Amino acid sequence: MKTKKELKEEYKQMKIPMGVFQIKNKVSNKVLIDNSIDMESKWNRHKMELKFGNHRNRTFQKDWNEYGENNFDFEVLSELKNNEEENVNYNKELKTLENMMIEELNIESRY
Repeated sequence: MKTKKELKEEYKQMKIPMGVFQIKNKVSNKVLIDNSIDMESKWNRHKMELKFGNHRNRTFQKDWNEYGENNFDFEVLSELKNNEEENVNYNKELKTLENMMIEELNIESRY
């Protein structure tokens, strides 16, 4: 059995995907763009909020209710590599990356 110290070190070594993603409405082509240091968890949070009908973006929630889950796609737009340096502000880096993706994709219709 592994010690607590070994388990902590193992957890630290895990590479959790972080980056910018979009959730796209296939009917209207509107997109919700977001970023996270843990994309899978953030996507699950969005999905649970939508399923329970209490997503913070009311317009997005309305469209989800109207069109259904099958009419929305999740897509990773850009991943941010984990830098081995100590004092990296990943939240700031991700926000910058998100803004760059929005500009690059020239998205006209967003939630």
